Parts: sequence; structure tokens; C-alpha cells
Amino acid sequence: MTFKTRFAPSPTGPLHLGHAYSAMLASDMAASEGGEFLLRIEDIDQSRSRTYWEEQIFDDLDWLGLRWSKPVMRQSDRLPVYENALDTLWARGLLYPCTCNRKDIAAATNAPQEGAPLLGPDGLIYPGTCRIRMQGEDLSQRPRPKNEPLRLDVFKAGRHVFGPKTPMGRFEERGEGPNGETGIITFTPEELESTIGDVVLSRRDMGTSYHLSVVLDDAAQEITRVVRGQDLFEATRIHVLLQALLDLPTPEYFHHRLIRDEVGKRLAKRDDARAISKYRAEGVSNSDVRAKVGL
Repeated sequence: MTFKTRFAPSPTGPLHLGHAYSAMLASDMAASEGGEFLLRIEDIDQSRSRTYWEEQIFDDLDWLGLRWSKPVMRQSDRLPVYENALDTLWARGLLYPCTCNRKDIAAATNAPQEGAPLLGPDGLIYPGTCRIRMQGEDLSQRPRPKNEPLRLDVFKAGRHVFGPKTPMGRFEERGEGPNGETGIITFTPEELESTIGDVVLSRRDMGTSYHLSVVLDDAAQEITRVVRGQDLFEATRIHVLLQALLDLPTPEYFHHRLIRDEVGKRLAKRDDARAISKYRAEGVSNSDVRAKVGL
């Protein structure tokens, strides 16, 4: 099997030093393994994605000296694939519609009987309000409007694939999680429920979500090692669960350190002062950028 890595930015703003580090690290790994480096444009959020940001992604990566296989995958071209996966999960009784907004979730998690709210990969852990409300309802027909989010019943899904013979999920961490986690990482359905909760797999007006799309896209591109920041380490358990549910291979994962500013804050796309395009305009070389991020 050919070793494959990928870089998967969203065209919603300029690439910064953190993106440069992740892309160059993935490309370097592919080169050292005699493998392939792929690019994917994660543009499912059409309300924020812009063509000019996508063009700048190509320009910035080219300036960094990176080369990737063609054609470039775009998530906006793959909506039918995500739709089919949602149909599969709905038919197994693993999805349910959710009408809760952020205020509803915050109110539920702040209720006295719930104790202090817990945070998961997607923020406040959803307390299962609509799952409980929908018990006994006829869910034979999946709702089609894109403005009605669909959540995954995480505990039921975990029980569906991690039963008595295989009581837990697992993945190989080749890098390091935020607390030094490495090697074989395992988790149980109970841990999924308590630390992640019922995640959204089809977001309002998107027809999919990051978690669903990234799993299907990595499988379609035959990625063997996912290289990404430590901020996504906890989400990996969601992705391994979805891979098992959809009969997809689980790649190796390499979570890397985050590039931070002088006060230790993680870089974001609004940090224009550290945008790659700004360094280019100032005459900084790509080798200088490599040095800045420690490569």
C-alpha cells in the first residue's frame, strides 16, 4: 500500500504559520516514505468559503515549495457521498433530528442537576435532549430539509460496533496528543458518551459536517497517515467510530504541536500578521518560514 498523507485546508481565510507547519510536515513525511502528498479543499461551509481564498491556498503552498497529486479533491463535489452515508446511518437507527440551539444546550448543561458543564471536541457536550424527546416517535423516514441537523446516538453507535467481542475502539497515534498520548489509544462506548456526546453529523444548511466528511474523504483518498494538530486529537475517537460504522479503514494518526504566538495563544485565520502571504510580500523566503516553525 502506498504511503499517503494530506493537507486539508478550508478556503475561509488566509493560511498562517500553523498551516505551513502542518502542510510541510505532512509533505516531508510523504517524501521520506517514498509516498504521496495530497491536497483537499474542505469547502462544505459555502457561506464562508471563497474562491479567492482557495486560489491563495494554491499560491501559498506552491511558494512553500510543496507539490501535490492532481486532481485536488473538493468537498463541495462530494455531497452525494455524504448523503448516502447519512442514509446508511439513519437506516440503522443511529441518527435523530435535533432542534436545540446553542442556548438550549447551554441551559441544559448548566441545570443544577447536571453539575458543571463538560466540554468535548465540539464544545459543550450535548445532553441528549432531542434523543430523549424522540423516543417512541416514528423515525422510519429521514427528514430531508438541510436546515434540520442530525445527531449521532454515540452510545448506541458504540455498542453497535464495539460489542462484547470487541469492547473498545482503537487507533495508532504516531505523534502525540495534548497530554503526551501516543502509541495504541483505546476507548469504550461509555467514554464516548461521557466525554463526546451525540455529535452533529449533518449541520444546518450544509447537509454534512466536518466529522462525517473528513472520514469519508480520507477513505476515498486512501490516506494511510492523517497529519494534523493536537487540537483535533479528541475528535479522533469520533472518526474511528464512524470508520467502524461505515466499514472504512482506520489510518495512522500523527497529531502535532500547535504553532502559537508570543503569549502562547494558538494561531487563527484572523491572525493576518502571521499569514503566509504577508511573509511572501515582505520578502521572507520559504526556508525562513521552515526555520520559524522548527522544521
